[in-house]
Amino acid sequence: MSQLLNRIGGVSCRRDLSASIVIFLIAIPLSLGLALATGAPLQAGLVSAAVGGIVAGLLGGAPLQVSGAATGLVVVTADLVQRYGWRTTCAITVLAGAAQLAFGAVRVARAALAISPAIVHGMLAGIGVVIAVGQLHVVLGDSPDSSVIDNIAALPTELRHPHPAALLVGAITVAVLTLWPWLPGKAGRVARTVPAALVAVVAATAVSAGMSVPRVDLPSWEVPAVPGLPEGPVLGLVAAVLTVTLVASMESLLSAVAVDRLQTAGPGPRTEAPGVAPRPVPEKQPTRLDRELVGQGAANMVSGLLGGLPIAGGAIRGSANVRAGAVTRRSTVLHGVWVALCAGLLAGVLELIPLAALAALVMVVGVKMVSFAHIKNVQRNREFPVYAATLGAVVLLGVLQGVVVGIVVAVVTALRRLAHTRITVAEEAGLHRVRVSGQLTFLAVPRLSRALAQLPAGASVVVELGGWFMDHAAYDALHSWAEGHRARGGWVRLGGRSGRPIAEPASAHACRPWTPWRNHHCTRPAPTAVLNGGGQLLGGVSAFQRHTAPLVREELARLAREGQRPTQLFLTCADSRLVTSMITSSGPGDLFTVRNVGNLVPPPGSGDACDSVGAALEYAVEVLKVGSITVCGHSGCGAMQALLGSAVPAPSGRQAPSGTQTPPAAPTPSGRQTPDGAYTPAVAQTPLARWLRHGRPSLARVERIGRLGRGEVALGDRPVADELERLALVNVVQQLDHLMAHGCVARRVAEGGLMLQGMYFHVGEAQAYVLEAGGAGRFSAVRPDHGAAAGACASGGAAAAGVGGGSLAEGVGLM
Repeated sequence: MSQLLNRIGGVSCRRDLSASIVIFLIAIPLSLGLALATGAPLQAGLVSAAVGGIVAGLLGGAPLQVSGAATGLVVVTADLVQRYGWRTTCAITVLAGAAQLAFGAVRVARAALAISPAIVHGMLAGIGVVIAVGQLHVVLGDSPDSSVIDNIAALPTELRHPHPAALLVGAITVAVLTLWPWLPGKAGRVARTVPAALVAVVAATAVSAGMSVPRVDLPSWEVPAVPGLPEGPVLGLVAAVLTVTLVASMESLLSAVAVDRLQTAGPGPRTEAPGVAPRPVPEKQPTRLDRELVGQGAANMVSGLLGGLPIAGGAIRGSANVRAGAVTRRSTVLHGVWVALCAGLLAGVLELIPLAALAALVMVVGVKMVSFAHIKNVQRNREFPVYAATLGAVVLLGVLQGVVVGIVVAVVTALRRLAHTRITVAEEAGLHRVRVSGQLTFLAVPRLSRALAQLPAGASVVVELGGWFMDHAAYDALHSWAEGHRARGGWVRLGGRSGRPIAEPASAHACRPWTPWRNHHCTRPAPTAVLNGGGQLLGGVSAFQRHTAPLVREELARLAREGQRPTQLFLTCADSRLVTSMITSSGPGDLFTVRNVGNLVPPPGSGDACDSVGAALEYAVEVLKVGSITVCGHSGCGAMQALLGSAVPAPSGRQAPSGTQTPPAAPTPSGRQTPDGAYTPAVAQTPLARWLRHGRPSLARVERIGRLGRGEVALGDRPVADELERLALVNVVQQLDHLMAHGCVARRVAEGGLMLQGMYFHVGEAQAYVLEAGGAGRFSAVRPDHGAAAGACASGGAAAAGVGGGSLAEGVGLM
């Protein structure tokens, strides 16, 4: 164990060191550029980068998030510097840090995530517009104004009379930033290991050598001046502190969530040489948002006291940290150390950088903050008015005012959707059709009552509800009228947006996904019934078209457009009693499922006829990038019964890469069909007999357990029932070993991007069991209130295969 920990520590240190250098090279030009954009001393950007890396890195709750001068705070800080001066801005930064400490202590971090994404993206886009317009003036050789309107108005004059040298430097910087990620071929892949921002600034500096352009001017380091006490109207200062606190906290928390998702989706690149077995790495550290808010608050207090810019976590540097292969918070802290050393030892080199190059760099960052992907997403969710209002208000009024406007528009939009209801009445061939579009709440009850009162007594009426929501007042009014209309001899049918009746008879088919499965035999035809084209199957498909298709059509249409992105590969038996969507509470697009007789995983080299499972593994791991693979066995498995009924001794064939035995191709003994439907292998090499040979290592493992007189597998809440159940449990563990024999699986597991998990489902009890972490083959029952991952399965000495996330266990726990 100590050797394993030492190996893990060595890999972690190397990856963290490499990643720290990458983000250091990104942070230097970005920090200087952001300081230039705010009008603060340029060294303030370096102070914020160093403090953000060291203080927030040590104290924060998002280990791989990289903090420093934040793009989202550029407009706010620039306004504070112009209005109050630099020393007062530092004091406001200290007070904002103290407010973040208080918010983190009372655990309100999660509440910040309740703000609509349309407001957040609109705020960032508005800030990006202000940054881009302001820095364009610097690229053209002038200085920006404090008002974005004035900057836009002055652009035509600046474009007619630009500063040639500054414009050339800015154009080179923008060109390199744009084209660097698209370099073709092998040279491009190598070149992309160097940050584009560093290359752009170096190229612009080299071209500007000998030119007369403004350059970075770093004053000599001295004891920082104490932040000045804020002077001015109290309400204005409170608003300033609140603005810095709100924007810095939101940007940091959202960035932490984004970095956490990126870390979960996949690790950084491999550092091992080709042909060398990948080394194990530590498991992903959890993100704690309240602690992250405390770390950001402490960093802002220290940065303000040392004369640095306000600090926030940045998605740009955080994502670069993850992609560079960082494992622990050491990469963030080391990057801060490198920034501090560079500021102290390489000030002369930094002073060669032209200001136009830094302005162009920040201008490109501002343009990228207006994300078309975000616009498309908010448009799809019908929240574009909120996004547009927030963006426009941030540009015209300011950041805090823009967020307030966005919140007001979001509330008004939500109330309008809730209150806006359209009711129409039409007569079609003697049938009166009442259509209700929108949500049916108490606000619409008077109009609904007036429309229903116009219908003649005894008429046939269909009421179609087109919304997703109906409150109790509307429900009561609608059903009271329906009962009265029926009492007067009329006919009424109340239907939802799919046309399905709201209230169905008790005998109706109720087999729909994500609902309890009851009376499932209702799709089977009566003995005397004759259904054209397929009996039970056609009955089930017909029920799907009536009841389930309207519910899932929108989701399936989205999946048809965007393609599948499952997070888990579920490998289980072909037994008809094992319904994966039911026992995992999953829906379309959730699971990539592979089913075969006996849930077997042939090791590599087992023969061409076994490539089906291997191909599915490769596609799931390499193309779909799933995060976990589950092998699920079950009770009463016919394949396991066939193996127990076989008289074949333990195999003596060649050894597979995993250490399991691949049996020779000798004929298997004769067999027969048992009353319960299981098959024992036949004399001839039938397809079933050839397939079941991949289960013989599991049978040999059970026999070895019997000879040694100890149980290798166990159930957590009861003894193993019999040899059939024991073999099914052992087979799950054995197939996890077979998975590790596949190169793509072993590599992803060692990198930390893939977790393997074992599962056993008892059909008769409707009870799922999950293989415990370090439980020596112990399967624990998943309870209805199970909300966490069940642990990791370390089977057969394999490198480490953890039970992935909590999603599968939570889904199983919902049974």
